[in-house]
Amino acid sequence: MYSQPYIELDYNHNDEARNYRINLVTVPSNLGKGNIYYFKCPFTEKRCRKLYLIGGYFSHRDNTRYAMYESQTENKHYRGLTRLYGAYFELDRLYEQLYKKHFKKTYAGKPTNRYLKLMTKIQQAERIPYSEIERAMMR
Repeated sequence: MYSQPYIELDYNHNDEARNYRINLVTVPSNLGKGNIYYFKCPFTEKRCRKLYLIGGYFSHRDNTRYAMYESQTENKHYRGLTRLYGAYFELDRLYEQLYKKHFKKTYAGKPTNRYLKLMTKIQQAERIPYSEIERAMMR
């Protein structure tokens, strides 16, 4: 009699005991030798190679509502603004990276690629006049 392979998880999350099984699914390898094991998510029933700890339980990444990038949840108007003026909005973050404790501006007497990219973004942001940003936000 063949029994389906599984992994049994037994752990504490926020002082709450958790114990449940996650079934494993085998798929023949594309190389023709052996099988590849996948987890079968107990919540979504999807097959996956990685499980994520979401709300104290291990599950497929589609089990969360927040599995989107921030730009995917913005409306179209703000996405357009981000495309045009995104460097201006992240200027503080760029300066923060530039003045980090161990940030290297040069290596062997030449500026590093990371430094050059930061500087081009900063220069791009500083070329945008504030009045243009204000006008775009008022539309």
